[in-house]
Amino acid sequence: MVEQGTNALPLTELTAVTTLDGRYREKTAELATFVSEFSLIRTRFEIEARYLLALSDARLIRKLTGTEKERLESFSTEIGLKEARSVKRIEKRIRHDVKSTERSFRDLVIGTSLEDLTEIIHFGLTSEDVNNLAYRLMLERATSEICIPVLDSLVDDLVDRADTYKEIPMLARTHGQAAVPTTVGKELIVFATRLNKEVRKLDGQELTGKLTGAVGNLNSLVFVYPKFDWQGFSQKFVESFGFVVNMTTTQINSYEDVIEYFQTYQRINGILEDFAQDMWRYISDDWFVQEVKEGEVGSSTMTQKVNPIDFENAEGNLPLANGIFEVLSRKLAVSRLQRHLSDSTMIRNLGTALGYSLVAYKGLLDGIKRIRPNETKIEEDLNKDWSILGEAVQTLLRKTGVKDPFKLVAALTRGKHIDHEGWLELVDKLPVDKDQKAALRELTPQTYTGLAEDIVEKAIIDIKSSRKDKNEKATG
Repeated sequence: MVEQGTNALPLTELTAVTTLDGRYREKTAELATFVSEFSLIRTRFEIEARYLLALSDARLIRKLTGTEKERLESFSTEIGLKEARSVKRIEKRIRHDVKSTERSFRDLVIGTSLEDLTEIIHFGLTSEDVNNLAYRLMLERATSEICIPVLDSLVDDLVDRADTYKEIPMLARTHGQAAVPTTVGKELIVFATRLNKEVRKLDGQELTGKLTGAVGNLNSLVFVYPKFDWQGFSQKFVESFGFVVNMTTTQINSYEDVIEYFQTYQRINGILEDFAQDMWRYISDDWFVQEVKEGEVGSSTMTQKVNPIDFENAEGNLPLANGIFEVLSRKLAVSRLQRHLSDSTMIRNLGTALGYSLVAYKGLLDGIKRIRPNETKIEEDLNKDWSILGEAVQTLLRKTGVKDPFKLVAALTRGKHIDHEGWLELVDKLPVDKDQKAALRELTPQTYTGLAEDIVEKAIIDIKSSRKDKNEKATG
């Protein structure tokens, strides 16, 4: 047994405390570039550097040379682990993360042509002027670079399968009971449509930013430069990051925009949890079969098992992600007076919520690629009970003016199981003319699918159009 505080195990995928850095490291490693502690430090450096550039452009400090500008602009990509470790060493001593970044930044300009600007680093700012931009940049970049491409791949996979399987009739269930027929493709395109709608919202969601000083009034900056347009400067600086300026703040930039972002993720994750559960049920009913890969094991004892573990894994990780999003959304909305610090430790967990989400998204992608409809079993179950056509009968009787047709048909079908022969006998008893009886005799569970195919085709067009519109805006 390892004693506490001594002989600590090295941090590896086997010794990590959390599954995101341990078991699921392979699926979440790419997030480290955007939402790790290192990413936070590097993003703070980027903001501090761009602030110096903005002060120079506004002629509040001297004009920078081209080389100096390139040096500062490089901070967004060239700050490495060496510099980050320097920040952490300073933080261990002074116990202030943003001040540690400032001091490390100052060390980087000593001995360079920028040394005369040492005291201008972090000039007139409060930590939250940096942090509010840093966390939003991290959230936006991780979303656009990592999460949305994976989600779009999910949508594309669902669209392709919906198109391929749009003609395969399938029994629908409501309340877990046999309802009326649908098609495999129609049920898949429902999830593609729901998911795509929320992903497009996420893709276009606006975040805010603030540069307003210690309690939101730009006090120190106005004091030393009373005639300068600090509100205009603040707006221009915030907008340079692609954010909407918020000039009405306390020390913090209120989190409603971030909460809205999180809530979009929650809706996405809810849709995908619904999808994972439905696919699990379809696999359980043998309506979908899974690819069998040589060498894989489904049970330690039951040799026949091929388990839907990708869907089960997603179903487990999605609520974990949403639980974190929910707590963050509830707690970040509250900030006592002009500022307190509980939000600081909480917002650091945005990467954890994204990580559990990403594990689920990738798991679902893997799961979808391994399944196909079992058309024989789907058809067998569809034809077990022709009473599912009772809806068509009572609707036709309504059209012809028969009194209380619902009651009439319910008496013939409710709680009963009817085969094809029984269906023909039922039709013969109906108070309709011979042409209507002929139409009902021709009706089958395979043909009673309404506009399912058309709905799939229209939905595919809409989904592709939404993606096209986004790309046109990006290039326009």
